[in-house]
Amino acid sequence: METGSVNSSASSNKTRSQSPLQEQLLQRRSSRENLDRFIPNRSAMDFDYARYMLTEARKGKENPAANSSPSRDAYRKQLAEALNMNRTRILAFKNKPPTPTESILNEFASAANQAKPSKPRRHIPQTSERTLDAPDIVDDYYLNLLDWGSSNVLSIALGNTVYMWDASNGATSELVTIDEENGPVTSVKWAPDGRHIAVGLNNSEVQLWDSTANKLLRTLKGGHGSRVGALDWNNHILTTGGMDGQIINNDVRVRAHIVETYRGHHQEVCGLKWSASGQQLASGGNDNLLHIWDRSIASSNSPTQWLHRLEEHTAAVKALAWCPFQGNLLASGGGGGDRCIKFWNTHTGACLNSVDTGSQVCALLWNKNERELLSSHGFTQNQLTLWKYPSMVKMAELTGHTSRVLFMVQSPDGCTVASAAGDETLRFWNVFGTPEVAKPAPKTNSEPFAHLNRIR
Repeated sequence: METGSVNSSASSNKTRSQSPLQEQLLQRRSSRENLDRFIPNRSAMDFDYARYMLTEARKGKENPAANSSPSRDAYRKQLAEALNMNRTRILAFKNKPPTPTESILNEFASAANQAKPSKPRRHIPQTSERTLDAPDIVDDYYLNLLDWGSSNVLSIALGNTVYMWDASNGATSELVTIDEENGPVTSVKWAPDGRHIAVGLNNSEVQLWDSTANKLLRTLKGGHGSRVGALDWNNHILTTGGMDGQIINNDVRVRAHIVETYRGHHQEVCGLKWSASGQQLASGGNDNLLHIWDRSIASSNSPTQWLHRLEEHTAAVKALAWCPFQGNLLASGGGGGDRCIKFWNTHTGACLNSVDTGSQVCALLWNKNERELLSSHGFTQNQLTLWKYPSMVKMAELTGHTSRVLFMVQSPDGCTVASAAGDETLRFWNVFGTPEVAKPAPKTNSEPFAHLNRIR
């Protein structure tokens, strides 16, 4: 038993020495619990008077009849006045009792804040980090002339020509120039592999190109009756939207490429976005309508019925963006007569929120690493606005374009945003910052130089 007691004491002392802060906190807590106890000052006490009050004086009170007489009472009164014994206070305190220690609570709070430091606020540059010329870009709200592929190559349509800009080395190359009778180019969209690219034309055709070989693979014809201004990929399915209001799913692997047709818009389709799961398609048009289509109810034999028809916008709906951290959340932006960003639950069709931005909404992008949304605008400021979601508080406004910012795309790593405007410039913004680098998983290579190329 004694051995166990000694070991317990030693263990306690060892713990205190390793955590001095914890020890201080415990001591303060003990003193705090005893703050209502008043400790007397012995040097200021009169022990003789105290003994008298506790003994002699008590006898008189308890037996007044036996010890009391007029002369004796007068003598005791005079003696008490002479010896200063009329006091009622026995214990003396040299110092005032301590005040309630709010400072201790403050120190606890400060210690907790130091133990868990707050995340520093990200610096958002207010100017573009690079600007490139974009001559002859078509200033048309309903087109989609800019895209950034998974291989880190940006494509942009300038008039009748599609150019490619390699973001890794800044090299520029020309993919194709369309004849005058077929142009201009009205849309571009990279396939998920980052190698193949679809090019929509003013003559209702869509070309598929191999960017590595700089080779035209095939031309999709017969689907639309007028220009194709919106494109999006869903694996091997290329979805096209035209001025004729039709939306067509094209299986690029087969000769008869038209596999499904969506009819719901009465005017030009200017926005198309597949959800990350590939199950739902959002489409916006110049008829102020936003449709949600579900792939599971699509039919190849007859026009597919929409899942939701959303009519809350009061102008053309081009800007569409699916939320990366909530699969059924869609953001949409309206044109100059609407100016609103709306958020939708695409399972129920409910509008969750609507924010009036004050100007035409041309494009929307979600931050892949933070809960933020970036919007690009037209008259009057032609700015990019960064919003905190879901509060929709403005975090930054980026200016530099002198005409409406029609097109906006995101780099594959999610950090850089490229915007193109009617002022014939292409600007790059470091608006989303650099994501935190996760610690790499330990490698299990048995060979010490397995990561190096072998010399044969």
